[in-house]
Amino acid sequence: MTESTEQRQMFKKGNFSLTYTEIPILNPGDEWRDGMVSGNGENGYITSGSPYRDCFIFQNMWFNFPSSAPREIPGELTGQLDDARRNVYLLNDQWKITDAKGSTRIRTFLYSFHPGHQLRLNVMKTGDVSGYERWTNHETAEIGVRYTDEHGQWERTSFTSRTDNVSITRVAQSSTGSKINMIISIDDISKMARSYDGVSEVSALQYKKIVDENAEYIAQVVHYPSYPGSELFDGGYAGLTQVIVVGGAKKKVLLEKSDEPMNVGTEKNPAIQINNAEAVYLITRSKRKDDMGKLDIFAGLSTYRIIDELYAETNEAAIKYRDRSGSFDYESALASHATKHSEEFSAVSLAIQGDEEEKSADNRSLVQAQRVENGRVNHAFMERVYDQGRYAMICCGGSSAPRLYGMWTGEWNPGWRGIYTLDANVNLQVAAMNTGHLEQMALGYINFFLRNAPDFEYNARMSYGMHDALQVSVNSDGDRGMHVEYDNDYPFEYWNAGASWCLLPIFEYWQCYGNRQIPIHESMRIQDLQPILGIKDGGLTDEEFADVLLRGYLDLERDILLPLLTKQANFWEQICTPEYYTDADGNACYQSGKTTLNAGEKYILIPTYSPENHPIGYNSTITANATMDISAARDGLHMVIALEKALKRDGYEAAVAKWESLLKLLPEYQLDSDGALREWAMKEYTENNNHRHLSHLYPAWPAYETQTEPDLAKAASIALENRNKYNTEDDTAGHGWMHKALVMARLKNGDGVVASLLPMMTNDGYYESLMTDHDTNRRCHTYCTDTLFGTVAAVNEALLFSNTGMIEVLPALPSDWSKGTIKGLMARTRVEVKHLAWDRNTKHVTVTLRSLEDDNSLHLMAGISWNKATVDGITIEAIHDDRNTYIPLTLQSGSDVTVVFTVTD
Repeated sequence: MTESTEQRQMFKKGNFSLTYTEIPILNPGDEWRDGMVSGNGENGYITSGSPYRDCFIFQNMWFNFPSSAPREIPGELTGQLDDARRNVYLLNDQWKITDAKGSTRIRTFLYSFHPGHQLRLNVMKTGDVSGYERWTNHETAEIGVRYTDEHGQWERTSFTSRTDNVSITRVAQSSTGSKINMIISIDDISKMARSYDGVSEVSALQYKKIVDENAEYIAQVVHYPSYPGSELFDGGYAGLTQVIVVGGAKKKVLLEKSDEPMNVGTEKNPAIQINNAEAVYLITRSKRKDDMGKLDIFAGLSTYRIIDELYAETNEAAIKYRDRSGSFDYESALASHATKHSEEFSAVSLAIQGDEEEKSADNRSLVQAQRVENGRVNHAFMERVYDQGRYAMICCGGSSAPRLYGMWTGEWNPGWRGIYTLDANVNLQVAAMNTGHLEQMALGYINFFLRNAPDFEYNARMSYGMHDALQVSVNSDGDRGMHVEYDNDYPFEYWNAGASWCLLPIFEYWQCYGNRQIPIHESMRIQDLQPILGIKDGGLTDEEFADVLLRGYLDLERDILLPLLTKQANFWEQICTPEYYTDADGNACYQSGKTTLNAGEKYILIPTYSPENHPIGYNSTITANATMDISAARDGLHMVIALEKALKRDGYEAAVAKWESLLKLLPEYQLDSDGALREWAMKEYTENNNHRHLSHLYPAWPAYETQTEPDLAKAASIALENRNKYNTEDDTAGHGWMHKALVMARLKNGDGVVASLLPMMTNDGYYESLMTDHDTNRRCHTYCTDTLFGTVAAVNEALLFSNTGMIEVLPALPSDWSKGTIKGLMARTRVEVKHLAWDRNTKHVTVTLRSLEDDNSLHLMAGISWNKATVDGITIEAIHDDRNTYIPLTLQSGSDVTVVFTVTD
């Protein structure tokens, strides 16, 4: 397909479709998933792009529909720990977790992510559409629609501003001067997707649609149900769209009203009618408030403070960009935002030679081209998906971590409530964040962790009786991150790896960029953090905490990483009890009252949970010595040691000695009879490889142990082969394939990376919007971004491995990626890889590095066979040790160093 002049005008980097999927007014389903998305990490939208009945579903990252379930962990949980340990040791898989009433299934359910107001643009003068196209400009985050009918060519464009925190839409008159005539309305909540699904509590809310008498804005204000004990008892949300009309008229009208009890407005369906306008500008903002007032007086109110606030905020943007004629200067508003967005997006770029004729294809054609490929990734599709992933990650970043749905949903009651799942999904979604040069996303992730940290400490206290320790819950809804689900199938209170795994991205941020001042985000519950911050019991003193508030930022090393990593290490110290241990021959032992280990003995980590698997013949997932936990403990202790050594606070030597001593007493990994890394380091268990999860490959990813231990890497590779061979029951989940792709990259298997990405790419994993589903076959009916974001991470890891003091270029280059470049990746050694290019024809690999600090010493390796290396044109001798061949480099801040490897046949 030849790129047209008009397509070149749409974007330099982006995606486009020649079709659209209209969102119906009645009985909508998944149509919204083909809509294109925009966002700034807090506010955003999905737009269908329909020519005459476009639909904007506005988003806010903090929208959370409350549940009637209690928001606390039952007190009896702590009292079951001794029973759990004893029965796991005795191999009693019939022991059951119970609540105070004897129930064996304990769930207190999280809140649910939900959409904001669904704004509909109904064009009054329709025609026969031709030349239709819609697009997303990845560099500016502007989404556009263009089509032609008998009235001329029409165009409208939209974006969500990173500068002004509003979404802005421009609707222009046609190319022939035909004016705009449309009705702007808000759909009933009951007519949105999945608002009623048989179990929904949505009908318990109350809302109103509001249009002011001068038709300045159209809004929806909503009060959540007031459930006892809910922190959102008096909470709700609103969304407001300010309407600016140029050269025409606007007026308030009342449309046909529906019979919807939750709509408590006197005017059930007010709208705004636009007549004969030359241009229309829509400025939208949404927000949540926890102090909306009492539910029983909501219907009787005539004004709402949240509406006044939103109108003031949209009007601030309207005034800011008012041009000399009194109209709205859309281009200035876009430019102000695009500078920030483009700086992040353009920091990294990928190009793979091949499939050139399809690189200008529309999305649908490209998805179809990938589906018919036999065992390879279409290079045009790979580039487009990589860019779309980076674009959407930026849109999600800045205020929180990505939800399961990113920050978008067109449906109420989304799959898994659209929450944050921390034993797989979030970890995949942020895996490309640091190496991908997305600092704003990292700040949002840090804010997310800090918001949840008080609950993480609560979890450790309630499930294990620990003090000054962290245990990450498997799920968070953004407001609370507590244990809410535990039974023998899903004993999440005994999932122990979470704090180490979820702190690793913050540690990697430090590895990439060094120390940083982390702004205190307005959503951060800073008062709750006073006991969390600081490396001593009780956290910061009042005086120290006052200093933090005064300066307005947290020090990454002192205020965040060292305190949180110390609490994470405290968890591992306190879960280890000398009563449960393995002897010098590796046999599991129990001795009541034992207080110290003897020579040759190791702790048993008990209880543990390797999601969501159990050994063959042992029908409980509550186990001991899960390999995931052993690796997470090792990695977590190495992280806290690294911070102690970097900060050198008073007494750090004693802390380092304590953690190094604990490291030596952790369980050893075990290998199966075929040499595979076992999922549980217990002689008593039989491995179960008929499972999609790869939790036991934690030493390969997200940890780094296989990089320096070849025997462990081989054992991990065999374990991965066993999963490929014996997992026959469930291989549809995208997160499983993405996890596998990342492990393949770390095990230096480039074709394995591609093979892991293909199931989602060649089946039904991708929508026409290039956003992704949870499954290859969409069986869970769930929109999900971990495939899209995880693919970016897999590509980054395949082309660049790094850890403190080491960089390896092309560690897992797929065999048919014969020539390409990637620019701007960050290495976890405070080095930007400004340019990495490979060409199998010329047999050269070229990499240009720039350090962020002086005297930065590292080992540079290449994952391809090479016989010569030059550094800035000077030949340098390779150094060989028992594991690697590398060249030593010492880089200075701000100076580029170019290394060329000559590849052998």
